[in-house]
Amino acid sequence: MTTQGRPSSPRPTALVVGAGSTGAATAHDLALRGFAVTVVERGEIASGTTGRNHGLLHSGARYAVKDPEAAAECIAERDILAQIAPEILELNGGLFVALDQAGLDYRELFLDSCRTAGIPVRELTASETLELEPALNPDLLCAVEVPDGVYDPLHLCLAFLATAARSGARVEPYHEVEELILHGRSVHGAVVRDRCTGERRRFEADVVVNATGPWADRLARMAGLDVPVTPTAGVMVAVAGRSVDRVINRLEPPSDGDIVLPQRRTVVIGTSSWSVEDPDRIDIPEDHVELMFRRGRELIPRIDRADERGVFAVARPLIGRPGDAGRELSRTFECFDHAADGVEGFVTISGGKTTTARAMAEKTSDVVCAKLGVDAVCRTRELPLASYREYQHA
Repeated sequence: MTTQGRPSSPRPTALVVGAGSTGAATAHDLALRGFAVTVVERGEIASGTTGRNHGLLHSGARYAVKDPEAAAECIAERDILAQIAPEILELNGGLFVALDQAGLDYRELFLDSCRTAGIPVRELTASETLELEPALNPDLLCAVEVPDGVYDPLHLCLAFLATAARSGARVEPYHEVEELILHGRSVHGAVVRDRCTGERRRFEADVVVNATGPWADRLARMAGLDVPVTPTAGVMVAVAGRSVDRVINRLEPPSDGDIVLPQRRTVVIGTSSWSVEDPDRIDIPEDHVELMFRRGRELIPRIDRADERGVFAVARPLIGRPGDAGRELSRTFECFDHAADGVEGFVTISGGKTTTARAMAEKTSDVVCAKLGVDAVCRTRELPLASYREYQHA
């Protein structure tokens, strides 16, 4: 049986597919611009990529040398999130630590690149670094301080959605899209199955936003489209004990196992990188796990004595084609208006990071408004988010 998912509305309507950080932020932005918004998510909120990342609030320093566009996006959005969502963030700072001569050699390029991207940096001696973080490898040579931080991924999504709900947005978890509603070459909504009851429902909308991350190509194919998203997996390991209070990075180009960051009473070591065909089926290679432990110990020796709390993996939605090298793909984002491919009423947003979700939503909402002739400006840069606790009462 198929039922109607939403009554007709005098306002423009949008169906957002995906309730990770990008979908939640897009629902928030579109609702503020006057749209009647419905969000559908096949699982629980943030149950996909967002809920399984390590929770790094990027300063952009990690990408400053090889991916300056992504670096500039990250520092801008880090500062905005610090203003609109302080409840969710831990602005504890980060250190890029040199353990060998290669790190020393990389330092000047790293510093210059950060300054060019507008990322504040401060050089530290070995003794200054160890005074800040005594658990670090005592043989380190120097460090660079940057404004990294950490956040709770679920709470960030809930805050976006709670704020969207204030403007009338509806959120439907455990609702999976089974087919798009097509009238010729135009998308007018989706047929969605309630995974709790089995009921099929029609959600009609003026525009459908594909915010499904590494699953974006799967949804796009329902409209006969192809989007260049390469699911790229990474392994992370959590161990007991908050051995550091800051985000610790190796002072070197991004590589496997080069970051350790605190999350509550644990630290998380990450991450590896390889392309996968199906983001729902990620086999965790044991050698990747071993590499995370080994590299983590090199930064923080006491990790060798810490109890393992969990091993997990997630697929990042990087912009690129199958076969492209994961470390070489940009961490920036792209919004696709599929009118350019001959399909109206369908927009895909992918790439990026949770740190840049608000900017991704702004770009997507600009595209949607232009498509529908809606004259409404973005307000998400200044408006404080509701508490994530409000979501339960929305």
